[in-house]
Amino acid sequence: MARKPNKMYRAVKSQAYTRRKYMGGVPASRITQFDLGAPVDSFPIMVTLHSVELCHIRHTALEAGRIAANRAMTKQAGAANYHIKVRVYPHIVLRENKQATGAGADRISQGMRQAFGKAVGTAARVQPDQKLMSIWVGKPHVGAAKDALRRASMKFPTPCRTVIEKGAELLR
Repeated sequence: MARKPNKMYRAVKSQAYTRRKYMGGVPASRITQFDLGAPVDSFPIMVTLHSVELCHIRHTALEAGRIAANRAMTKQAGAANYHIKVRVYPHIVLRENKQATGAGADRISQGMRQAFGKAVGTAARVQPDQKLMSIWVGKPHVGAAKDALRRASMKFPTPCRTVIEKGAELLR
């Protein structure tokens, strides 16, 4: 069965469903790494991607944004001239009540009887003005970091804005 469109899951409608202890078969998160690039201590400028609206961001969208930002930074700044950190984790478990389709489905499908649903993926609940992703760079590569975060923001279901911050106290 094809994956359902994200518009079914991006709105925050109910209480967070995160207790994996009580449910079986939650798919693993697609995000492979949360920190990429060189160590943070050597870069004075932090460029951060902030969300504008309250929403859910699927784990697949977070991974796509991470890949887009990493690829852009590797091409424009070089592999040793940046550090990327994904700042949100997909805790929310998404459920789907799968329906049988096709000929004879009216006799097989249970419809809305006990329609709790099976776990189909995970998402991160994002608040307005929350940091989604940060890139630490030196002064010559600030433009490349802004472009990388713009490319990553296209993968997310919420409008995003970029903030440039300076100073050694912002490294963590």
